[in-house]
Amino acid sequence: MKHIKTLLLAVALFIGGTSFMQAQSKIAHINTQELIAAMPDMAVAQSEMDKLGKTYEADIKAMVTEYQNKMKLYEAEAATKTDEENQKRFAEVQTMQQNIQQFQGEAQQQMQKKEIDLLKPITEKAKAAILKVARAQGFQYVMDSTQGGGVIMADGKDLLADVKKELGF
Repeated sequence: MKHIKTLLLAVALFIGGTSFMQAQSKIAHINTQELIAAMPDMAVAQSEMDKLGKTYEADIKAMVTEYQNKMKLYEAEAATKTDEENQKRFAEVQTMQQNIQQFQGEAQQQMQKKEIDLLKPITEKAKAAILKVARAQGFQYVMDSTQGGGVIMADGKDLLADVKKELGF
């Protein structure tokens, strides 16, 4: 009997504590990926990334074309050249191939760096707007409901529309 009273008291305290905690905390959710994708600044950043990507793509294509043309020329002339000349030409072509691969790697690194540089102010702006809207509406917690973001269920208030309004779109 004593154990049952202790157990009932513990259950009552747990339920009371849980109810008190729920009364204290207001939780909302927002899909940050959807918000950032809808921001006008993101369209500008994407356009800039596309432009840079096309520039690198054109440069790489020109390098590959030059490489292929030299390969054809050297293969056609190989029979009329000495072994020493063919060895030099082979080394030159290998160097060209290595330069193309190195340029591709550097271009990819530059693209990633540029993307980070462009996205940082956008994400900071979104975060500031989320915090402003959440505080104005009295939310203590805002969870990211992006797919794979760790939220299993999001039945709370969705701040996406309010944050878009705050950002002016």
